[in-house]
Parts: sequence; C-alpha cells; structure tokens
Amino acid sequence: MTSPAAEAAIAIGATPPPLPPDPGLLLLRQEVEDFLLHEADLLDERRFREWLALLAEDIVYFMPIRTDRAFGEQAGEFTAQGRGISWFDEDKWTLTKRVEQILTGVHYAEEPLSRVCRVITGVRLLAVSPDRRQVTARSRFLVRQGRLDYERADFVGSRTDILRREPEGWRLARREIILTDTVLLAKNLSIFF
Repeated sequence: MTSPAAEAAIAIGATPPPLPPDPGLLLLRQEVEDFLLHEADLLDERRFREWLALLAEDIVYFMPIRTDRAFGEQAGEFTAQGRGISWFDEDKWTLTKRVEQILTGVHYAEEPLSRVCRVITGVRLLAVSPDRRQVTARSRFLVRQGRLDYERADFVGSRTDILRREPEGWRLARREIILTDTVLLAKNLSIFF
C-alpha cells in the first residue's frame, strides 16, 4: 500500500490522499498512535534512556530550517537533509550523546531541567508496507517547554515518521519535524520532538 506519493511526502512535505478504507488499517493506526503517545509520555517524564530504546539503530532525526518564500518560490522553503544547515540532522549516536549530556546534570541549557508537555494529535497513516511491518505516519504536535519561573517556549508543527516493526516492537526509523515558525524565539533547542 505504499504509493510513490507517500514516499515523496517526507522529501517534499506533500500530503498524499487518504489510504483506502480497510478495517485492519484502523487497528494499525491505533497501534501507531499508542506508540507515539507512549513516546511523548517517556519524554515528558524525562525517561530519556527508555526513549532511546524506541529508536531504530539507523534512525534519521531531521528538522529542516524553514524560510519565508515569495509566492511561486515555495519549493525552497525547507533546507534539504545533508545539504546546508538544519535545526537537527542526527542519528542514534548523536541523539544518545545529547541524552548523556542532559543526564550529567551539568548541561547549561537544561539546568534546571525543562518541564515539557507534548500534545500529539491528528495521527494519520500515509503509507503502509504490504507486510504491515513499516508505516509512514504524520501527526501534529504542540510542545510547551518551561524553565525556571519565567522561560517558556511553544513549538507547533507536524512530524512525518517512519516506524518499523522489529522483534522488540515498533521502532522509530525516521522523523522529519516541520515547525510552523521560521524564527525560533526559544533560547535553545535542547528538547526532543
């Protein structure tokens, strides 16, 4: 059930039409949503090592920089992965190092630790492999980060994820994070999306 349009959705941010009606897909979508909500709970509760265990060994974690473009020039709105700069272009090793740094207790941007609440909604399956062991899903998010008594940042956007069913369960193999903002007012990007 993977279509060329769904495969292109990650690369260009285009949304393919809904998948055809199938009762089995409803259960699969619920599994994916439960996985994403569990992941958000782990991050909100600062259970970073457990979160790392949900990531595939070959994960790609990418957040392009978005720029304002004139009408007709939207094709260059997002930076491309592996070319130019981005907010995040990470793998399992760099994500693990970020977690280890936070857990030292001497990470300047996370001392004291941020209070974070992630709201994940609008989970939709974009593509499903024939064996249903890999899915591409899109969701919307609102992330509120608070530090100290006066620092707050809100992040709003969408995520396109590729989840792969491995012997241990679902694993996040790719995440592309698209923020609605072109300018970030947060003092740092030390949180995970």
